[in-house]
Parts: sequence; C-alpha cells; structure tokens
Amino acid sequence: MTTPAGEVDFYFDFSSPYSYLAAESIDDMAARHGHQVNWRPMMLGVIFKATGSAPLTEQHPWRASYAVMDFRRSAEMAGVPFRYPSRFPQASHNAGRVLLWLQATAPEKARPFALAVFRSLFVHDGDIQSADNLAGIGRVLGIDEAGLRAAIQDPAIKQKLAAANDAAQSRHVFGAPTFFVGTEQFWGHDRMPHLERRLEQVAADRKAG
Repeated sequence: MTTPAGEVDFYFDFSSPYSYLAAESIDDMAARHGHQVNWRPMMLGVIFKATGSAPLTEQHPWRASYAVMDFRRSAEMAGVPFRYPSRFPQASHNAGRVLLWLQATAPEKARPFALAVFRSLFVHDGDIQSADNLAGIGRVLGIDEAGLRAAIQDPAIKQKLAAANDAAQSRHVFGAPTFFVGTEQFWGHDRMPHLERRLEQVAADRKAG
C-alpha cells in the first residue's frame, strides 16, 4: 500500500497521548507543504497483541513513570493543554467507529469530532468509551445523535474498524502515531520534524518538476 501523492496517512489511537499531540498540529503541518491528511483510526491493543508489545504505562515501573512525565513535558513544549487521565488507557473502539461513520457520511465533521474526543480524554478527563459522552461531543458539533449511537453498534462499521486495523498491520504499523508519505514510514510524535522535512522535500521536488 502506498499513500497517494500529496497526501499523508496518519494512523492513531484515541487513547494515545502522543497521537493527541500529533493530532493538534498534523493538518497545519501538512497544509504548509501542500498536503492533505488522511486520519486513520486504529486500536493499539490489537497492534500490541500482534507485535508482543504493551502500552508504555504497563511496562517496567521506571519506564512507565518516565512515560507519564514525558507526556506532560511533550505537551508543554508543544503548547498543548494536557491532563493525565484518571482512567488510562481507555478502549477507543467506540470513538473510532463514530469517526469512520462521520468520514463516510459527514466528512466536514469528522476532524472536529476527532479533536474533541482527544481533548475530552487528555484535557477534560472524559470517558471516551462512553456512548453518552461521545453523544455529548456530537451534540456540540451538530452531529445526529441517533446516527452516532447507531454507528457504535453497526456491525458493518465494526468490521470497517477491524479492516482498518488489518490495513495498519499490513503496513507494519506497530505504534501510534504513525505517518506515511508514499511508502516511507515515520513513527512517533517526536519524529514529526523528520516528517516535515520530507514534506518540504516533496514540495520542492514537485515545484522543480
């Protein structure tokens, strides 16, 4: 699978702090260099199971405590508000299903919804597993509540999210956030400067060609 020219694939999990930080800036970064972003939700739990890994906060206590500190420091350096959730990690499949539904039916509301979900968890200590909380986010954005609740339970959308996870694994995505430009992979919020440099090069080549 190759990301089309002029596009960036952004693989993320709503329960990933570093995905949240990336989500706050990826669209602006890509736009500066003439690219658009494809937001691709996935479930890190499935990825971790496939790769034999685990969330940073469930690894050795030294590494886990460092991770929490680094979440806060990275947010501060990025100028992004952050509050470590009292319940973490959280299952993100309901939010992912709603996002896929919006991308198909109301794409103009998909990214505002995604950002609001991230902020619900990492700024307001919300419960992103809760259909009621997701419906509340949707109401603020003018999203049809009945449709949102139905999307969470829709077998076709459940399968679509499972297929999205399969697609991520087919590209050897092992963590979040992960970005692709063409076939080139960039993993981690801290690799976004590398990503931007590649986008600069692609834009320069396009202009020269």
